[in-house]
Amino acid sequence: MTLVAEREQAIHLLRAGLTVGEVAIRLGRSERWVRKWRTRFRQEGWAGLQSRSRRPKRLVRQLPAHHRQAIRAARSQLEAEAARGEGLKYIGGPAIRTRLREQGLHPLPSVATIERVIREAGMTRPYRPNPKPKVHYPRLQVTAPQTHIQVDIVPHYLKGGQRVACFNAIDVVSRYPTGRAYARRRSMDAEAFLGQVWAELGVPQYTQVDNEGCFSGGTAHPYVLGRVVRLALQAGTELVFSPVYHPQSNGFVERFHRDYNRHVWEATYLDSRTQVQRRGERFFALYRQRPHPRLDERTPASVHGRPVRPWKALPPVSGKRPLVAGRVHFIRRVQADRTIAVLNVSWKVPTAQPDQGVWATLELQPSGATLRIFDAAPTTPIRRCLATHPFPLSEPVLPHPTRSAL
Repeated sequence: MTLVAEREQAIHLLRAGLTVGEVAIRLGRSERWVRKWRTRFRQEGWAGLQSRSRRPKRLVRQLPAHHRQAIRAARSQLEAEAARGEGLKYIGGPAIRTRLREQGLHPLPSVATIERVIREAGMTRPYRPNPKPKVHYPRLQVTAPQTHIQVDIVPHYLKGGQRVACFNAIDVVSRYPTGRAYARRRSMDAEAFLGQVWAELGVPQYTQVDNEGCFSGGTAHPYVLGRVVRLALQAGTELVFSPVYHPQSNGFVERFHRDYNRHVWEATYLDSRTQVQRRGERFFALYRQRPHPRLDERTPASVHGRPVRPWKALPPVSGKRPLVAGRVHFIRRVQADRTIAVLNVSWKVPTAQPDQGVWATLELQPSGATLRIFDAAPTTPIRRCLATHPFPLSEPVLPHPTRSAL
């Protein structure tokens, strides 16, 4: 579809009675984009939807010198705070703009202008290609909805500068999403969100997360089996930890973040988590009913269906949840010494090659626990076991409770 045809489609949908938000979701555009072409159409008719030259009709006034100085000073302050550990490590254009707003600078320069100023001042890091070789990681191949769900967190800031952790999840087959904003990213927040995910989308065979401490249990103790791992085992889903520093392995939810950011956060300032949640819920509802280009124009809701394995919240416990029988998976890169890191322990894989991507499965049974390392994901028809290790436990593993008990 050409740009002009896409603009005409937006006008058709608006004239058919759809709201600006519904048109934005259907076309994968921002609400600001839809309003722009609605205004142009009202003023000039169909001819107004044609592209215009971007050449400026007049010279734009140069950014005042004190604005440039304020931008550079704000960048320097953020760098120093990050180095001292006093602030967050966000020092780019959006963070600088937030700092300038707090300082009362008016008018506020755009993020693009801020980034141009710090680039001209030599305050950005030059691009350096990654010297590490590309690793080909195993990945799941599923075709049915409610089989594989990916979960991730994207950070944002409220108008007053308070940080918000936006947890999002999406079914990789149906593209059915959900999400919730939390003040922090603690293990109890991750537990609460996963409970919401499984209640809304059903308990899948695989729930994929990254290696953040709220999911993994942290880096302080070897053989750690944290709160989220224990909850997943009791839920009957197989937790999958993505490779370290490889967001592409969580690509479905990473791509979904872009749509979420555009429709919930772009071109607006949100004052509270309540506002974030309200806008997010509206976006999720519209997204679920939007014909998706990857689903042959079917909607995520129609493809996903009702939860096949609904989740009922477990009663709270004092202390740790008991371990129950089940599996936990880890996608990892083989190090130069032919080891992989799983649960803060190095495990030997003598038959693997350095920089090879492998799939490790920890299986817990009442009779004991074993870590097996494979060259492919469990959905691959033929795969080879590269190493087997006993996994020490300091507590018993209970048989898995019946589904009715969940």
